[in-house]
Amino acid sequence: MDPTSSPERPSISGLGPDTRPPEDPKARLDWLMDALGEANCRRLGLFHVPDDLVLSVVIPVYNERRTIEEILRRVRETPIAKQIILIDDCSTDGTRDLLRRWRPEGEDPQPDLTILFHERNRGKGAALRTGFAHATGDLVIVQDADLEYDPAEYLRLIEPIVDGRADVVFGSRFIGETHRVHLFWHAVANQGLTFLSNMFTNLNLTDMEVCYKVFRREVLQGITLKSDRFGFEPEVTAKVARFRFPDANGRRGRKCRIYETPVSYHGRSFEEGKHIRPLRDGLRALYCILRYAFAD
Repeated sequence: MDPTSSPERPSISGLGPDTRPPEDPKARLDWLMDALGEANCRRLGLFHVPDDLVLSVVIPVYNERRTIEEILRRVRETPIAKQIILIDDCSTDGTRDLLRRWRPEGEDPQPDLTILFHERNRGKGAALRTGFAHATGDLVIVQDADLEYDPAEYLRLIEPIVDGRADVVFGSRFIGETHRVHLFWHAVANQGLTFLSNMFTNLNLTDMEVCYKVFRREVLQGITLKSDRFGFEPEVTAKVARFRFPDANGRRGRKCRIYETPVSYHGRSFEEGKHIRPLRDGLRALYCILRYAFAD
């Protein structure tokens, strides 16, 4: 063999060395599954999403003028049929004016967006309730507008539900994915609240406070949420933990199946615009853990 020549590229799964993946996305996925095997593709978050499945992406927005356009670009790039719902919680930094431009009657209408407004600041939980009420997709995911979480991970998050194994999927920042290293006490508080939540719900979650949660829409329709601010996280966790689907006769059927999957996390500092306040919101979360453990 000529030492100056390039080695022949090995074939994969019987494919010739000059085989190129197809341009069509569905055909390319079939090509990858044949090349890598279906099991390996699933580990990478590559699988066939049903053509008729729609994901409702609910995005609460408060003073995110700097990041809102980029997060929407990333959400739109995900290869899933989507309903995108934005809820402005009375922003004061120019976000509200930008969203008004994107409404159907605005200067730059964005027809793929459902845009809703709160007339006063009511908190993340209230914004999510407003968004959930307008969700029509088969699945519903919570997406923050601040770039801390990556929409490229939607496929990984919905896979246990599409596969028929789960009804709700929580992301986790603490089980093996890339994350920004900062805010030690913030992480301690998150883990402490998760531990207390697990005590009362009898779940073994690693990250109850994570943003990324995916629900079958009928789960959200079957519970009543009340928390206006960051108490949403412990409240929804407690309520899905005891949720049961009705059986064929309308009686209480099987329990909700909850899965957890790793997600990357690119947390921002308070100087960069982080909204949560550890003491106030931590105490509120503790109150919600105790309240919703015993009452609805």
